[in-house]
Order: sequence, then structure tokens, then C-alpha cells
Amino acid sequence: MLQVHRLYKKYGDQEVVKNVDFAIGDGECVALLGPNGAGKTTIIKMLIDIAKPTGGQILFQGESHGQMRRHIGYLPQHPTFYPWMTGKELLVFMGRLSDLDKQTIDRRMDELLDFVGLSPVMNKRIGTYSGGMKQRLGIAQALIHQPKLLIMDEPVSAMDPLGRRDMLELLKVIKQESTILFSTHILHDAEELCDKILILHQGKLLVNGSIEHVISENQQPVFIIQAPQADEWAPKLVHRDIVESMEQTSQAAKIRVKNIEQGRAWLLDNIQRMKLPIQRFELVQESLEEIFIRMVRQS
Repeated sequence: MLQVHRLYKKYGDQEVVKNVDFAIGDGECVALLGPNGAGKTTIIKMLIDIAKPTGGQILFQGESHGQMRRHIGYLPQHPTFYPWMTGKELLVFMGRLSDLDKQTIDRRMDELLDFVGLSPVMNKRIGTYSGGMKQRLGIAQALIHQPKLLIMDEPVSAMDPLGRRDMLELLKVIKQESTILFSTHILHDAEELCDKILILHQGKLLVNGSIEHVISENQQPVFIIQAPQADEWAPKLVHRDIVESMEQTSQAAKIRVKNIEQGRAWLLDNIQRMKLPIQRFELVQESLEEIFIRMVRQS
């Protein structure tokens, strides 16, 4: 559905997006991940054609993306609506902007207000809506014209835990019928929702692939050793040829090794030699968040 080739954006002397390549298939749900300032919002602005690329190419269904706005639903990070409008009036307004006829607008409006749970307040002014209600209304307005691609910029970043959970449940339903691209810095949301992730840092694309592929390709063995007075014995387990890194508390050490078999044997030998009263010795899988943090720090 969407192909991005060597996408580049420069503001003055500052390179914000640096030759980024990725593709999104029909029906996929894709997360654009990265710390603040990574270039996520800039990429989204170029995709929805409100910022012009300095270089590169964007293709929508194999053609230039100049006419793709009508096929895109967009939810900005901080949606702003006319506070004097009602929720119903806003959807009618957005439907007219999308060249929908009255019958289609009425049908879609009723469907969407019910879907996002705003039917009881559809005749109330938007200025009285809570932040979570405005996010729900933002989803409805983005879907009014049945877009082929839904793009969202940090859709849950400003929501409380309950509102965030409700939004994620809505997105699970939407992804069954739509292609979705959304930016976020909440990696758990990406793991829960997405088929594929794109990790961006300082304008460069570090990772492009399925969550399973990213984890399997970038996983490093991590051992957790729990025993009293870890601040005394853990430093003795540092070995530059075996240990990649170590984190410790007073009761445990989390040791990332370069090779599972070599690391396990070396650690067990040292545990026996030091006669540690270990309470736990476990090989654990790194989470996507741990992989993300390590890759960003190393890049």
C-alpha cells in the first residue's frame, strides 16, 4: 500500500530524517518507534503531505502520493476541534469536507459515534468533552470517510491508564479492517497491537521488521543471579570477553553475556568458586523495550 524510498528532510542545516526506507502492506498495523526528536512526527507530516520531503520518494499503491490525502485518516497527537461544535456537527462537517453525501454521512456518523462510545454526548459541545473523549472523537473523524490508511501520531500519550486501555481496545477492532501506522514511545502498545515495527533514532531507521524477527535477531542472552550482597560479588563477574553488560542491586545482578553456553558455564563456575548462596539463577528473554533502549544507546 505504501512505499517510502530514501526519504530525506532537512530544515536549514539540520538533517531531521535521513534516507529512510520502509513499506507498509495492505492490512498491516505498523508502529513507528523512537525517542522524542527521532523524526517520527516529521515522517508522518510528509506522509500526509503537510510537509514536503527534501529528497526521496513516497508511493501510495504504486503511484505518487500527491493525491493520497483522500485515502488517509489522520489523528494528530493533540487534536484540536471547534469547541462550540457538537460531536455530531463535527462529523457532519468532516464528512462534507470529504465529499460524502448526506445519507452516507448520517450512516457513518451513527456507526462511528456508537463505536467510540460517544453517542450519549453527540449533541453536547466539544468544549465540554474530556481529553479522552476528544481522542475518541478524533478517531471517529479520522474514519468518517472510510480511509484506506489510518495514521496516528502518539494516539495514547496524553491519556490516563483507563483511557489508554480503552483506546487500545478500539484500535484492535479497527486493525481488523484497516491499515494502520501510528507513532509511539510506549513499546508495550506496539507489542500488543502491531505486525511490524520501525525504530527511528536521530532521523535514521535502525530497525524494520516484525516484532518476532526484531526480538530474535537482536536478542542477547541475559542471566539473572539472585544472592545477598550482590554489590560485593557481582563486580567479580565482569569479563570483557564474556560479559556484555551488567546491572545490579543489593540482592541481584542482571548479566548480559555474548554467548549463552560460554556465559552459563563461566557464571556457574564462578558461583561455585565464590560459594554464593544463590536464590535464583535464570536465563531470561530481553523485552522489546530492553532491546530498543540498548540499540538507541549504541547508535
